[in-house]
Amino acid sequence: MKIVPSKKMSLFTPAIFGDLKNFAREQQAKGMTLIDLSLGSPDLPPHDKIREHLSDRAGLAESYGYTLTGTQRFYEAVSRYYKRRSNVDLDPATEIIQTIGSQEGLVHLPIAFCDPGDIVLSTNPAYVAYDAGIHLAGATPYYMPQTADNNYLPDLDAVPEDIAQKAKLLILNLPGNPVPAMPSLAYFEKVVAFAKKYNIIVLHDAAYSEFYFTGDGPISFLATPGAKEVGMEINSLSKSFSLAGTRIAYIAGNAEMIAIIKQLKSNLDFGIFEPIQDAAVVALDNAEEITESLRATFSERHKTLMNGLQALGWDAAPSDGGMFVWAKYPYDIDCTELAFQLIEQVGVVTVPGTVFGTAGQGYLRLALVQPKELLQEAVDRLAQVKLLAKN
Repeated sequence: MKIVPSKKMSLFTPAIFGDLKNFAREQQAKGMTLIDLSLGSPDLPPHDKIREHLSDRAGLAESYGYTLTGTQRFYEAVSRYYKRRSNVDLDPATEIIQTIGSQEGLVHLPIAFCDPGDIVLSTNPAYVAYDAGIHLAGATPYYMPQTADNNYLPDLDAVPEDIAQKAKLLILNLPGNPVPAMPSLAYFEKVVAFAKKYNIIVLHDAAYSEFYFTGDGPISFLATPGAKEVGMEINSLSKSFSLAGTRIAYIAGNAEMIAIIKQLKSNLDFGIFEPIQDAAVVALDNAEEITESLRATFSERHKTLMNGLQALGWDAAPSDGGMFVWAKYPYDIDCTELAFQLIEQVGVVTVPGTVFGTAGQGYLRLALVQPKELLQEAVDRLAQVKLLAKN
């Protein structure tokens, strides 16, 4: 039997993460001790309150049915969280929809709003799920520049008039992955005005909103005047609450847009395990306590890695938040080749910048997912790389 994939599958190339992991295992088997700074999977465990509640709820016989669109308890907890953390009012019944992790939500959302040929504004570099969703919908990406000249914020002014007129959806991610640029209210006000002018739906990926190292609280796109008229925000409990494996997230914002996504999701899944939803309620209701410790830990890690790389001559994008460091290395070598050589030479696992787009050539992404002592050791190891000639 001849198995032929669909033409659409040509748009989904295998991720390099698997190749990096396999090569790292090979080096480990040879005796290399690894420091893995590749995947952005939190190394901190969930808070005791969360784990205990999840365990208790999982022991109940009545916890194993379909939950369909999500529990009222979960939606009310999201609404409370937004009111406390960002002073945003959300109707639990109409302005929030649960997703099975933000990855699932991001990949499926363009299907709900984009037809083949529609233009979606994104960035280069950007998180890989954005392109996956755009391609799945048959839409066409247009990449906004994200450079130091604009504080690494997506440059709306660089979008040609004819492209803006045709665009259907705008995807933002601040602080971002891989570039941890921080948003401001002024920038989000500009986004709202741009979206209203061109009738563009905005989706802000706020997965790292609790990873801020200065200021008093997370900046939500939905806190911007007029934001709920033009868009939505997707957020996940994976990063801020160390619940990556539980796969629980939500999209909040414009009620009409949320209704369209609900219609799509009613044909895709039957909801999330109820104990996970109840554990998420505990997390959201205790966010201040949980995320304060998170920020203290990651702020120290961020300083350690940023200062260390800069001392080695790496040009790390300045940031006051996020879970990653986006750094231009001082070597004349392809970023993918460098990533493999760093594993082989010094056992430091990173991600080559071109995973996130062509503009990532010359960069590596390093995740803050190790204790600061190991991050300092990673810097010390990188200082030992000798076979590469500096520019």
